[in-house]
Amino acid sequence: MHRHDLPDEQLPRQAHPDPFDFTFIPTVDLDDDQRWSRYDEIGVLTGPEPVPDWVITASGAIETELGILKTGKEADVFLLERATDDAATVLAAKRYREAEHRQFHRDAGYSDARKTRNTRDRRAMAKHTAHGRSVQAGQWAGAEFGTLCELWEAGLPVPYPIQLDGTEILMELITDRDGEVAPRLAQTRPDHDQLRNYWDQLHQAMAVLAGRQQAHGDLSPFNILAAGDRLVIIDVPQVVDIVGNSNGMDFLARDCRNVCNWFATRGLPVDAEEVLAELISYAW
Repeated sequence: MHRHDLPDEQLPRQAHPDPFDFTFIPTVDLDDDQRWSRYDEIGVLTGPEPVPDWVITASGAIETELGILKTGKEADVFLLERATDDAATVLAAKRYREAEHRQFHRDAGYSDARKTRNTRDRRAMAKHTAHGRSVQAGQWAGAEFGTLCELWEAGLPVPYPIQLDGTEILMELITDRDGEVAPRLAQTRPDHDQLRNYWDQLHQAMAVLAGRQQAHGDLSPFNILAAGDRLVIIDVPQVVDIVGNSNGMDFLARDCRNVCNWFATRGLPVDAEEVLAELISYAW
């Protein structure tokens, strides 16, 4: 008997998709310490072009918390792995705390020339409401991300800023020759040649900043990383305009004292007052 001789009720049924089938098909289950990458989603700012090859931009990437890297006065930095089936990279996730959970009490001095246009936000900040504290945290995160983008594009030695999502900045994790997290300059004991090399790099970076009429504002050996033979400057939310900010010159002078004293005590005679005078000349 041939197929066409079978009664209709004995014919095998064809598998046709049911347009009204609402069967739930589960997606990948994420652990409590995981999340989907939000790179390039609406509301998420991304870093400058061209994007380095090591940055994973796939929308299907999964981010996994690896633990805390360091705590700070106004923010904490966490290690975060972003991975796909084909690639993985470890990033630094800097998360700003609201004002009531910070120990950073110099907002007014650093933000002297920084204005908030939204009148509701200004009132909330003045009254220290929950919304106002959130706005302040967002301002600091936004200020650092914007500054990182500008300094990266200007060729200064800062981590590449990957994205800004609310009060969290994802950025390049700076490592040493062995792939370990780079130590702070204050933790190193360089020989004389390396010390000279480090100073030349830092001096050049400070000169470029001064030429942009800017100062780091909180520069010290504790927020400079030693990545092998290379120095990288971190923690830049408070970069100040040394002309437009009434406290700008004071911040520049303190930056000079902090770093020059560290190099001088390690055997490299650099004079803070001479460096300050030189940097001022670059600003005008």
